[in-house]
Amino acid sequence: MPMELTQSRIQKIWLPNDSHPALPRRSCGPQLTNSPTVIVMVGLPARGKTYISKKLTRYLNWIGVPTKVFNVGEYRREAVKHYSSYDFFRPDNEEGMNVRKQCALAALRDVKLYLSEEGGQIAVFDATNTTRERRGMVLNFAKENGFKVFFIESVCNDPSVVATNVMEVKLSSPDYRDCNSTDAMEDFMKRINCYQASYQPLDPDNDDRDVSLIKVIDVGRRFLVNRVQDHIQSRIVYYLMNIHVQPRTIYLCRHGESEFNLKGRIGGDSGLSNRGKKFASALNKFVEEQNLKDLKIWTSQLKRTIQTAEALKLPYEQWKALNEIDAGVCEEMTYEEIKEKHPEEFALRDQDKYYYRYPSGESYQDLVQRLEPVIMELERQENVLVICHQAVMRCLLAYFLDKSAAEMPYLKCPLHTVLKLTPVAYGCRVESVCLNVEAVNTHRDQSEEAKKGPNPLMRRNSVTPLASPEPTKKPRINSFDEHVASSSAALPVYMPQEVPTHLPGQNMNSSQKQS
Repeated sequence: MPMELTQSRIQKIWLPNDSHPALPRRSCGPQLTNSPTVIVMVGLPARGKTYISKKLTRYLNWIGVPTKVFNVGEYRREAVKHYSSYDFFRPDNEEGMNVRKQCALAALRDVKLYLSEEGGQIAVFDATNTTRERRGMVLNFAKENGFKVFFIESVCNDPSVVATNVMEVKLSSPDYRDCNSTDAMEDFMKRINCYQASYQPLDPDNDDRDVSLIKVIDVGRRFLVNRVQDHIQSRIVYYLMNIHVQPRTIYLCRHGESEFNLKGRIGGDSGLSNRGKKFASALNKFVEEQNLKDLKIWTSQLKRTIQTAEALKLPYEQWKALNEIDAGVCEEMTYEEIKEKHPEEFALRDQDKYYYRYPSGESYQDLVQRLEPVIMELERQENVLVICHQAVMRCLLAYFLDKSAAEMPYLKCPLHTVLKLTPVAYGCRVESVCLNVEAVNTHRDQSEEAKKGPNPLMRRNSVTPLASPEPTKKPRINSFDEHVASSSAALPVYMPQEVPTHLPGQNMNSSQKQS
């Protein structure tokens, strides 16, 4: 007999009927890994490992793969409260070597907990891992627990790139809080030398020929890939081959106010209102003032974004992927009409705005998948202005500012405001520029009822300077002696570790609201 199925009211997907056990909530997202994966970073200090770790984690979380970074340096700073000098990292410093090893074990224990019990699919083990012995320890750990392993080695022999990385990132580390920049630079370069002496790079031609890995050479100038095992590893490789670290600025804005905005209707393909045309002219002046070389301009294929771009008198490219979220049977309706004609759908969307799919339309989750090629191309480009729509802009913004699925549908992206995004070391700086042309307010806050309900959506696990604060964490290591005592009993013997929802400069006039 064919199995009886029931359609999910929120996502509009078919599920076994109530006689079958329900899938866990995290199964709603794409299951791109057939077993948990540990991504192991490899490389000397100041080679961009943490930059890659955080950026990759942000991308994987955005596409719906629960991912978390485990930075061994943070464990070490918790175990050793006061850093003295590079002597701690000398290979002949037995006490320092023992502390670093125990910190790595503590991180691996948390990796196991995250992948086995907390619903994680990918853990990024961010450490130098410069010796075959240390990498063998991680491989044994993964084999014991049934995890896949993928190595990412960052190799850079350009002294100027290394020095720039040290100046921009490492000197602001807690290790050098009370140290002048000259002394800090000297100490850190000596720290690098401590690792250099025992560094054993990945060798896919000999010792590591059976290992899945990618070598990122000279900040993405060249790549070497070996034995990619599955779909998620191939996506990781593709992503790493598209990102770059060149200075650039990304501008995000919505089209000018449309006729449907004035009427409170969602979707559709209406043209600009008179105020929307004024915004297009103001945007033209703003772009001229930025004086950007080789600015790329992207729009959707809908009339209101194209009319906005036409005022700039510059070449632009139309992307179908940038079209607004498809509201299906609710297209061109007001929210009052939706509430009257489809009361259940109206209520369901308030319950779970990210996963909710309009009948014959899309959800925010669908929109994220549609926008992945846009994100990939944005990572390849330099200066870009994207003229898009409210839901689309929220999805793009959530990627750059590491926002969760729960936060994404409520990010404020007002009309006639440009968001200027500037990538920085471990995140993205955002500046909100209001062009002083009045417009209706199309933002709808989360209902009070929805705020009171349980929130099963998983938070992002990577952290950027502008990301929402994570809950207060318990110290992972209270002291070195205490940790050694606890870890010796707990670990196997073979193992020798923001855009705020309100942006400054918004001109928000009350009127019909939509999203």
